[in-house]
Amino acid sequence: MTAYIIRRAIIGVIILILVTMIVFLFMRLLPGDPLIVYMAGYDINRVNSVGPAQYQAMLHFWGLDRPIPVQYIDWLGKIFRGDMGKSIKLQEDIGVLIAERMPRTAYIGIITFIIGTVGGIVVGIICALRRGSWMDNVLTTISNIGMTIPTFWLGILLIYFISYKLGWLPTSGWTNPFEDFWMSTKQLIMPILSVAVGSIAGMARLTRSCMLEVMRADYVRTAWAKGLQERVIVVRHQLKNAIIPIVTVLGGALGGILGGSVFIETVFAIPGMGRLMTTAIFDQDYQIVQAGVLLFGAIIIFSNLAVDIIWGWLDPRIRLA
Repeated sequence: MTAYIIRRAIIGVIILILVTMIVFLFMRLLPGDPLIVYMAGYDINRVNSVGPAQYQAMLHFWGLDRPIPVQYIDWLGKIFRGDMGKSIKLQEDIGVLIAERMPRTAYIGIITFIIGTVGGIVVGIICALRRGSWMDNVLTTISNIGMTIPTFWLGILLIYFISYKLGWLPTSGWTNPFEDFWMSTKQLIMPILSVAVGSIAGMARLTRSCMLEVMRADYVRTAWAKGLQERVIVVRHQLKNAIIPIVTVLGGALGGILGGSVFIETVFAIPGMGRLMTTAIFDQDYQIVQAGVLLFGAIIIFSNLAVDIIWGWLDPRIRLA
């Protein structure tokens, strides 16, 4: 098992490095210049007043005049020293920006992950146990629709009907839950719902399929023949074995929630990592994009590693793989 974990960790690190290399290269191949974007954001006359010598000095200051491989190695070296660099557009330390905004994204993501996972498993179990009934047909149809709805489109619909038409919830914004928990809850209902719908739908479909497959197993029929209670059979025999394939997709589900945060935080004006990344991409703020991709990639890889470990614990056959 130890060798398995080490091997998976090494593969994860290699993948993370490759992802950062690709993003590092593509950001610099995009048309435009982050320095021009930075200066134009403050004063358009400032762009025209900068001479070639001053422009070259600014390129040298930010290290953009060096070859791309050298820039990447220098950036990677700073990362190992705990220095994520400084934002070109915001002129702020990226570590401070991440420390300020990441807790907001994590707070929304954790709640969404729990709701999506627990809600999807419960709905999937109900559909499997009531297979062919009206309840199964209705929930399965809703799940199919939920998987196809774009996150940002659902968020816009919720804003229009719940906030604009009915006036039940605020349209956007962020409030620290430690300062005003009730207002924070009202502001987060629609963003969390926008992302959780797809998570619940996907998890429900998977849980239903896994439960139906396990229900046909010999040991389940034997448990029924022994006269055990339905609750005992479902929890100890069906769910315990059906949960193994479900665990394997939890890492991907977390990645989907992080990806959805980019759209949701933009739609609902939440000052989190997703909105910071979106703004940085449009502004070609290389430093923020690189640090954000590194952080999100590390979270996804770590979650997949944790899933692999849990999978090996649930299924001893994996430990020898």
